[in-house]
Amino acid sequence: MGAFGRMRNSLSFTPPDLQEARLEPVRRRIVFYIPGYDPEARTRYRLLFVREWTRYTKRFGGGRREISRAELSQDGLVQSWTVSAPEQGDGAETRYDVLLWDDIVARDFARSRFLSVALLIVGTLQTILSGLLFRFYRLSWKYGNVILYPFVMVILLAALSVAIAALVHAHLGDWFGHSLGLPLWVSLPLGVIAGLVWIKAIEAFLNRVFFWQLLNDWVFNWQHGQGRRPDYERRLDAFAEHILSSVAARDEAGHSTDEVMIVGHSSGGLTAAEVAARVLARDTSIGTSGANLSLATLGSGLPLVAMQPAAARLRGEIARLVTDRRIVWCDFHAPQDWMNFPGFNPLHDLKLRLCGQPVANPLVRSARFRDLLCPETYRRVRFRPFRMHFQFLLANERPGAYDFFAMTLGPRRLREQVLAPDAYSEPEPAVPL
Repeated sequence: MGAFGRMRNSLSFTPPDLQEARLEPVRRRIVFYIPGYDPEARTRYRLLFVREWTRYTKRFGGGRREISRAELSQDGLVQSWTVSAPEQGDGAETRYDVLLWDDIVARDFARSRFLSVALLIVGTLQTILSGLLFRFYRLSWKYGNVILYPFVMVILLAALSVAIAALVHAHLGDWFGHSLGLPLWVSLPLGVIAGLVWIKAIEAFLNRVFFWQLLNDWVFNWQHGQGRRPDYERRLDAFAEHILSSVAARDEAGHSTDEVMIVGHSSGGLTAAEVAARVLARDTSIGTSGANLSLATLGSGLPLVAMQPAAARLRGEIARLVTDRRIVWCDFHAPQDWMNFPGFNPLHDLKLRLCGQPVANPLVRSARFRDLLCPETYRRVRFRPFRMHFQFLLANERPGAYDFFAMTLGPRRLREQVLAPDAYSEPEPAVPL
């Protein structure tokens, strides 16, 4: 097997200097969930949460729990709801805040398509010439293909457009005896227009194959790594302030919180890590007493940005997370997911300056989707990259060490959930799967 096919790092890693265990159960939890690069986040994740929780309870039980209506903050940046503690059994009362940046994504989608394609070409060529693309391939050949996909599609679409333009020009101009004999200044522009119009005509197809989604996502990650997204940086600061103010408000109101959990999926995994670093930097007391501070990154694309040479500030933030014992960070990945980096470990794959400090993070674990899904389901979805990528947020079909709802609604802190997955009694399916 070639270098691109080998998994260089173990799929599991436990840092040597973890925070002390907190064995008492979680009664109240705040989850700050950060979506990935999704222009429809404010309409997607509440519905997804309710649907999958319903499926989860049908399969595993868990007691009746009330989910409140979603409320949108005045500034439009936070969508919130609460989940009550179960009437029977163990579980936490959970406040669930979705931190929104879909307006930034929507502005990316609204810009000129020509500009988006130009940015894609520049960013991809730079990544290839610098050798960074080959490092991505070494980490995950599947994600390497996802990165190259929009670039290859642009080449194919451009070639077909030129062919259509030439064909139209040939049949309208005076190249052949059977042509219409229109002058060059008429036939050539008409050929160019035809070469562009057909791309607009297949817009629905391009959206169905996620062409523009993956193109804009890659451009965003490249721009962020180059330090060219001040709008996103401002949003990170706003998210950090919201987390700190929410925790402080609950403390002042006497609603003690046992665990504050920051969760990010896909590109939101990187966002969650950046926000957590800002929270720790702004409040030196958080995580030292009272509520545990936890960070869960699910199917993260963090290397896409952190491995860019210009992303020195981000690597500094990751280094602080790696050595800060006030937070427990667990990075979940899955080899079956095309859009993450199984085996990636910032300690091994990033040049971090730890200055001799002990390593406290991250816990690295595989979600092992093959074990969580029934064989029939797995065969049906294994070649659907986006469906597999979202399995991190979906209800299990089988009990397993990775369990999104046990993590966010259950009675155990993230650290204990990850370190001792066999210590809890796995739920038996409530109905046949």
